[in-house]
This record gives sequence, structure tokens and C-alpha cells, in this order.
Amino acid sequence: SVHAAGCEVLLHAAGKGRINTNGTLYFDVSKCYFSIPLKIYTGKFNVSAEGASAPVRRVALMSDGNGLSLASDPTGTVNFLDMVQNLEGDSGRGYYIEMSIGTPGQKLNILVDTGSSNFAVAAAQHPFITHYFNTALSSTYQLAGRTVAVRYTQGNWEGELGIDRVLIPNGPNGTIVVNIAAIMSSDGFFLPGVNWQGILGLAYPTLARPDSSVEPFFNSVVQQLRIPNIFSLQMCGAGLSASSTADPAGGSLIMGGIEPTLYQGSVWYTPIVEEWYYQVEVLKLEVGDQNLDLDCREYNMDKAIVDSGTTLLRLPVNVFNAVVEAITRSSLIQEFSSGFWDGTKLACWMKGESPWRFFPKLSIYLRATNSSQSFRITILPQLYIQPITDVDGTLDCFRFGLSSSSNGLVIGATVMEGFYVIFDRAQKRLGFALSNCAVSGGVALSEIAGPFSAADVAANCSGGILKEPIMWVISYTLMAICALVLIILLLLLVLPCRRRNYSGEITDESSLVRHRIK
Repeated sequence: SVHAAGCEVLLHAAGKGRINTNGTLYFDVSKCYFSIPLKIYTGKFNVSAEGASAPVRRVALMSDGNGLSLASDPTGTVNFLDMVQNLEGDSGRGYYIEMSIGTPGQKLNILVDTGSSNFAVAAAQHPFITHYFNTALSSTYQLAGRTVAVRYTQGNWEGELGIDRVLIPNGPNGTIVVNIAAIMSSDGFFLPGVNWQGILGLAYPTLARPDSSVEPFFNSVVQQLRIPNIFSLQMCGAGLSASSTADPAGGSLIMGGIEPTLYQGSVWYTPIVEEWYYQVEVLKLEVGDQNLDLDCREYNMDKAIVDSGTTLLRLPVNVFNAVVEAITRSSLIQEFSSGFWDGTKLACWMKGESPWRFFPKLSIYLRATNSSQSFRITILPQLYIQPITDVDGTLDCFRFGLSSSSNGLVIGATVMEGFYVIFDRAQKRLGFALSNCAVSGGVALSEIAGPFSAADVAANCSGGILKEPIMWVISYTLMAICALVLIILLLLLVLPCRRRNYSGEITDESSLVRHRIK
């Protein structure tokens, strides 16, 4: 249930509010800021039409000779404008694309996730999904004879590997044959209110389960349809994770290149540090104009990745605490519930009282392709102080779009919604440009600037960090050593070592007693 948790800041005018949850609870409250327990509202929301795409024009694929594809010539093999607005969803429930799987095709909505590498679909009934992929009804489905299990930051699933045909109605032209994990059981993976029935892992083979021999979906697309090894992603929720009115804005997944109508200004590129996740190198963070002044290796502990399947901006614990402290210092709200920062409570304002003016901008500096330089991506508070729902027409409630992380820095939807992000796998780099849908009330919700000198940070901020596969090798090696030592100790106990001297056989134990007597 929703209940008031006390005022955070007391202002002058008095008013009355009410909260309606399975009945009506009335209470008197000053015109102030207070917190309530977190309750995700799964309704729909309305997004401003400002910043909409330019009028439709017929453009298609043409390579520039470097593996980079731009929309330019209608004689190409891929029409990018067919892919514009092919995503639905929002940051709170994920962005998903429609696919037709099997023969005859079964239509499912598939979550777009750049933080994993398996293509997996529900293949059994689940209380939170409306339909699933029935493998028995597909004449082209083939079992691979292997089981697979994947665990995410939240949720996990188990299933069986198979192969089948897939067509993306608003994607590249052509049907492809891909590896499919048929999900038979899951825990915390499918959630109430979501409208997707599977996940599209767009990362590298290293992350594929059960091993890297399972070719990821996009690798199959590139090889079979012969499109450039690049995709780009625009997510248009603009921080609006829920509302009570119209359909969400969705977004665009462009396979094979870049669609210029989806962004404005220049594209800034940062190298992909390692091809497993889309790992990048974060040089520093700023809250407002305040540099956190942390060692840059703190930001990359144990990795820094760009992940569309993660809702929030997740920061290593030390970085997160420093950000919250800096926001608190620079914010006009000095006394604020700790529950808001840790995600257990929402902050609510009286209807029409915008909270964003109380909070600073957040900036992330990424190393540029010229390693001696960096560029800065900035999000306004409208992207990280996120509206969840209104309460009975009197209150607007918001959540904090950042969280602490024990497994690295994750640039999730909170940040990605401000930018058109280009996953240029051919040239091993990620590009960022201002998204033309990251606009609210005529105000751009993101900024990008550079170049800046990177002389004040280490030459390699992500150096020396152990990666997941290396950790596995070390773990197994240590386990093997421990097992060997244990076997030796057991043998020593069962079969005591013996030796012979002039007085006959003596055991180690008698020898030890003899030494003690000495």
C-alpha cells in the first residue's frame, strides 16, 4: 500500500492531499516533498511530439567503404526508414521489437538487450505473458540437443537450444536461421505488466551461453544478409517510465548502419575496450560543474559497459555514494529520505510542482578514439529523476534513476534515452549523438560536448581489471589446487609416511614425540 512517509522540506503554503489505494486515505500535508514506498505503476504514458523524426524519405543502405553504413541511396539492400520506430516500450519495462519466429511465423515481442548474447524466447506458458513460441507448431524448428541457463542482474531462465527461421517485419529484408534458446522455466525474468516474451542479446559471442560456439543473433544477421557489422539504437522514453494516458514513444533499432534523421549534431566515438559486453572507458563523472575527483579506475571497476537491458545508470558503490553526496550538496533539498536514493521509496510533489529544477545535471566523460582526448555526455535531471505515476490526481511521484552496483558501471536506459547510440562493431567503437526524441516541452534533455584533454587521467583507466572469463580460469585453477592439496592431506592421514633408520621403523607421530622430548 502507498502511505505518506513525512515531509522532506517544509514550504509556506498549506494544502490538502489524499492517496487512494484500495480505499481512500486522507491526510493533511504542507506543500512539501515526501517519500512513499516504491510501487511501480505499469500504465502507459504520453510523450511530447516535439523532436519527432523528419518527414519520411526513401533511403537505404550504402557502405562508405569502411564498414560504416549510412542511409543515402534507395537502391541499397536495406531500407533504414522501414526500421524507424520499430521499437515499443519504455525504460521501466524495456524496449522490444516484433519478430516472426518459425514456420509458419509466430509473432512475439522481443526485448532488445546489448548486455547479453543469447536470443531466447518463452516456449512455455507463464502467468505474466500472454503468448509464447510453440516449438511443436514450427515445421522448421530443430533441437540442438543442449540445455542452456542464463542469469541476469535480475532474474534468470533455463531452457533448451534449438535452431529456427526468424523474420523481423520492420528490420532487414530476408529470413535468417538463428540459434534460439527455448525458455522452459524462469524466475524473476518475466515481470507483471511487460509486453515482451523473449530477449534479443546483441553483445559478443564471449557472453553466449552455454559457450561462445553459440553464434549470437546479430552475428548471424551480418553473415547471412551481408549487411555491415553495425547497428544503432534510439530509445525514446526520455525518462518517462510510466504515465496514465497514451502509448509510449518506443524507439528505433537500425540494423546495418545509421539513420541520420534520428539524431542531430555530430557523432562522438569511444573505443570498445573489449568485445564481450560493449565495454568502454569512463574517465570521470561530474555532478553539475563539480568533478567527483575519484581515481578513474574507480569508474571502471570491474568494467564499464553500455547496456540497453539495464533500466538505470548503475555505479560502483564508491562512485554511487560520491554522486549522491554531490547531488545532496548541490541540490536545494538538503534533507532527503535515504530511501529515495536506494530505490525503496518514491519522492512525491504536489501536482504541477516540477522537481527537476532542484537537481543538477550529470556528466560522464568517455575516452575518445584519439586516446589523448575525451568527450562528455550529459543528462538533465528529467532523465534521472523519473516520473512513475500520479497519485489520485494530487501528487506526482518520481524515482531515482541511479543505483549502486557490485559488478561494474552500467550505462543503462536512464542515460541511453538521451542519445542515439551507434554500435559500430566493424571499427570497434561506440558512437553517441544527441537523440532527436530526447526533448520535453521544447527543452533538450541531453547534451554532448568535446573534445577535452585527457591528460589529467591515467593512460589506461580500465587496465588491470580482471574480466569474467579470466576470473573463471583463476577460480577453476584455485579449486584444482585446493582439491590436490586436500587429496594429499587425506593420503597423509590414511597412509602415514614412513622412513627407516638404524633403530627400525618409526612413524611421523613417534618422531614428533621424540623431537618434543628433546
